[in-house]
Amino acid sequence: MAEAVFGWTPSLERLVLALDDNSAAASALARDGLAVVTDGRLTLRPDMVMQRRENWLTDAACPAFPLSYTMTDGRRHPRRPPKPVGTVYARFIPWLSDVISFRVVDIAHDLPLVHRWLNDPRVDTFWNEAGDVDKHRQYLSRIMSDPHMVPLIGSFGDQPFGYFELYWAKENRIAPFYEAADYDRGWHVIVGEDGFRGRRFITAWLPSLMHYMFLDDCRTERIVGEPAAAHSQQLRNLDLAGFARIKNFDFPHKRATLVMLLRERFFGDRLWQPAPKEAPIEA
Repeated sequence: MAEAVFGWTPSLERLVLALDDNSAAASALARDGLAVVTDGRLTLRPDMVMQRRENWLTDAACPAFPLSYTMTDGRRHPRRPPKPVGTVYARFIPWLSDVISFRVVDIAHDLPLVHRWLNDPRVDTFWNEAGDVDKHRQYLSRIMSDPHMVPLIGSFGDQPFGYFELYWAKENRIAPFYEAADYDRGWHVIVGEDGFRGRRFITAWLPSLMHYMFLDDCRTERIVGEPAAAHSQQLRNLDLAGFARIKNFDFPHKRATLVMLLRERFFGDRLWQPAPKEAPIEA
């Protein structure tokens, strides 16, 4: 309900509650970080409300993993939690009157879908992973066995529309190109279904994916990406979603742009809501 109220009134900075500060309900809200006392009144703040993971993360989502370091290919980094199974995030999107959700890839079930998407010429232009079913089975198996990556399928209602790879930046190929922190996270995306391209959908799935990554571990302060520097449309979309362009750099396989979204910016500027309509956005 609080998400809806703040969404309907973007200028609303806080929601004053008609509760006694000493009541059990008020104490519970304050204890859980949902309400604070401002000018002697109990209030809800949008940036705090949207960080309550229980409202959007499902039982399949892992709790924050204890900090313990290990080494991978000469890189010291925190141990990562076991991969979850099933649906990890769900959120109602009012402008679509539908629910977006993300679930972990099940290779036996999702291989035909990912295989079709990776062979889409529009996708292959930037992914360069077209091939037969065996190639894509091996590809997904590698991702599933890699502790620093989580592959997801995004759906609107019961219709899958896209494939997402989430990664911990410190163990990723991006790490040598900037000073990666322990819980920085990044992502790759395929929007596989043409019917789910365009502004209405990207303003739902892009902030929802960022929301999930920030909620999944409260120690994640930055989300990074490395889209192709030539992918001008994706870069414009990321600009509108709050990402800053840090620099261009060269991978062995492409020239990329390092982009970055801060946790404080995402929640402080309410970037889970759509960009202004006058700014066109496409997938």
